[in-house]
Amino acid sequence: MTSLVLASASPRRRELLGLLGLPFSVVATEIPETPQVGESPQGVAVRLSRAKARVAHARLATRAIGDAHTVIIGCDTVVALGDQILGKPVDAAEAWDMLQRLRNRWHTVYTGLALICALDGEQLTDVAATQVHMRDYTEEEIAAYIATGDPFDKAGAYAIQHAGFHPVSEIRGSYANVVGLPLCHLVRCLRRWRIEPRADVPAICEVHTGHTCYAHREILTGHNNGSRI
Repeated sequence: MTSLVLASASPRRRELLGLLGLPFSVVATEIPETPQVGESPQGVAVRLSRAKARVAHARLATRAIGDAHTVIIGCDTVVALGDQILGKPVDAAEAWDMLQRLRNRWHTVYTGLALICALDGEQLTDVAATQVHMRDYTEEEIAAYIATGDPFDKAGAYAIQHAGFHPVSEIRGSYANVVGLPLCHLVRCLRRWRIEPRADVPAICEVHTGHTCYAHREILTGHNNGSRI
């Protein structure tokens, strides 16, 4: 029996990971998320996902638990407008600025994935990239959304799935990636270790998110919009 360990406290990632039908636990990790000088958005996502997975792996090792079928999953999501990274806003003014800049424009959401086998330390790394176009929402809508408090723990100051705001008009790529955990990218990584989810992941993801996915076949076969590292 394969057991997964999610190196994240994000409730959105926990919900998505649960769709695989595999048992999992959570080891929350806190690491500095400041980009390094000259680092690309996708580079940041991959580096931080690796760091989170390694921290969780070290914690498991000190508890003397985990076996060949325990896999640690680190992930980090980065929102990029061109080459500029939009992190989590520190206050309402920064959230307003981010949402204004994103309005009626395309940007890219990257999520790095890093998997570690708990027994031997073998690692796999992947990165998903989704193109996102924001709708032309009004300033009144921005103010109302900020008042909910939802933007403050979100990269780019928004959640694609927010029922009241609905900020996104179109995406190209994985919807789950924008939520925070690209499931089909994760599945193709697990398959390299001959681990299969118990569920039909594309189908159950569509039901869970309410979004019809046109990218899952290309992602699962490796011919996707993202880059493998």
